[in-house]
Amino acid sequence: MMGGHHAASGAAAWVAVTATAPFAFGWHPVSYVGVVTGSVVCAGAALLPDADHHDGTIANSLPPVSHWVCRGVEKISGGHRHGTHSVVGIALMTALAWLLGHWRLHTDRFGTIELGAGLMTILLASYALKALKLVPGRHFAPWTGSLVMAAFVALFAPDEWAWLPLAVGVGCVVHVFGDMLTTNGVPLLWPWTPRPPRRWRRMNGPNDIWRSGGNMALPVLGDAGSVREWILLVPVSAYALLGVVWALLEQMGFDTGAVWASVVAAVTPG
Repeated sequence: MMGGHHAASGAAAWVAVTATAPFAFGWHPVSYVGVVTGSVVCAGAALLPDADHHDGTIANSLPPVSHWVCRGVEKISGGHRHGTHSVVGIALMTALAWLLGHWRLHTDRFGTIELGAGLMTILLASYALKALKLVPGRHFAPWTGSLVMAAFVALFAPDEWAWLPLAVGVGCVVHVFGDMLTTNGVPLLWPWTPRPPRRWRRMNGPNDIWRSGGNMALPVLGDAGSVREWILLVPVSAYALLGVVWALLEQMGFDTGAVWASVVAAVTPG
């Protein structure tokens, strides 16, 4: 799946999981500020598994340091679409977010400063803004936008950082699932990558699901960047945008419930 599509999927998943709007599941409700900022952070987290790609969005985010880091991740994880695209990779990245969330600085003048959460939010928001092309420019603008967002949360909703590990976990899960929907699949059980028996490999249908190299796939989208992928991501992106706009309107005091009731009444037969 393409980088921008991963990011849009992450934002949509965050809306579905955390928003209290009538079109969301609301399994882990957060504030309206949390829905808006978390959607951007989760979109960035949905790019994290591609830190194993030496020429991906993350690798090009802060050269040359990001290049060195991604080459290191690529080497440790076994290459692109290996360790970071597995259950182990998801768990490690979520655990890292949790650990960073405990990196705090206590000051007399400014109180407790959430250094780890703030730093990770800046990085993830920058990745998302760049992948989604929400800000102009390739280097300066995404970092500026992410700094503004982190400062906004720090000033107006300092307790919002609690959802950071969840955002990272959801984003990584969405990324891995998205790549599972493409032809090559992912090594979900890495470092254990069991290969199918020969008889299985001779069957065209099953071999597309349990790949000869050990990857698992549900290749309904075909190759990454396919027309089917683009068609799917149109409603997914629209859903994410609707959730963010809805949360913004709620934060500003609009009666979104009445609007939703009117829409439902208009589309309901009879």
